[in-house]
Amino acid sequence: MNRQTSQAISAPISNAVNAATPKESCELLMREVLPLAKRMLAESGEFYPYGGITRIDGSTVHVAAQEKDNIHPKSKTLVDILTEEFQSQATNQEIQACAIVFDVLIRPPNETEKVDAIQVNLDHIGLYSVEVLFPYVIADGKVTYRTPFAQEGDYLIFGTKRKPHAD
Repeated sequence: MNRQTSQAISAPISNAVNAATPKESCELLMREVLPLAKRMLAESGEFYPYGGITRIDGSTVHVAAQEKDNIHPKSKTLVDILTEEFQSQATNQEIQACAIVFDVLIRPPNETEKVDAIQVNLDHIGLYSVEVLFPYVIADGKVTYRTPFAQEGDYLIFGTKRKPHAD
């Protein structure tokens, strides 16, 4: 395969050791990685998928993906690269949480029109997986979030998928 993943920042940028629950740990990670998407949207109107991890020691690191010999990779390819890299790190017990951040076109709940949104897929070793979506608009170089929403994730990173609830 002609792919590679590289850590964009190798030094810890925060410490999430004090997070009491998997959800809180993921929320801390999301607060670390989300501002870059907003900044890139304001500056360029777009961004390539990227991610972040919380290591076992609680330190947080931003992660960028790249495809060898392709300066304009498809977003799905980069999301796949990040997913594979995070699965490997989870298998090797190097991380406790991860986030993959990418741009999507979605239909928010109770709406008929599709809108742009930042999607943050969060997974935690403590059997927690969620997709958080931040619909947005860009006007005069400023990104404004609309009402965010979340849904259960796919549990792709740590290899555990819950069975659907019987309601």
